[in-house]
Amino acid sequence: MGPIRLNESIRFYLVDEEYGEFSNFAPFPFELDGKTWPTSEHYFQAQKFVGTPHAEEIRIVESPMKAAIMGRDRSRPLRSDWEKVKDDVMRGALAAKFAQHPPLTQLLLATGDAMIVEHTRNDSYWGDGGDGSGQNKLGILLVELREKLSAAARKRSDS
Repeated sequence: MGPIRLNESIRFYLVDEEYGEFSNFAPFPFELDGKTWPTSEHYFQAQKFVGTPHAEEIRIVESPMKAAIMGRDRSRPLRSDWEKVKDDVMRGALAAKFAQHPPLTQLLLATGDAMIVEHTRNDSYWGDGGDGSGQNKLGILLVELREKLSAAARKRSDS
């Protein structure tokens, strides 16, 4: 794969397709908050119930899909500040996932200046809604993380 051109768009969704490593379902375990999380999806969904037994039930479940289903189950008591903190929760999960897997950091940095898009009809908040009408928050957070990692790499090379 050659260098990414300026303003090119990188679309991802399924784990087994190109750039699937960026998916929250991708199997890249990481340590955060004193625990090991199988995927960033596990971490994100569990944080909806932090401080309750539901969080640990989600952390140990066998698949990210099961974690997602459990996290969306509204019979569980969603934390009252969730809408205010969910972007920062995702930001923290992504930072830990990429920091603890250097090949992922390299893949992210190799995207250059490309826009990163979670392309799916299934999500209009984290994804693009399938037609570009969604907010693509996951892609935006990945671009934000790429910029921080790139700035840190430049700073190290300047020292």
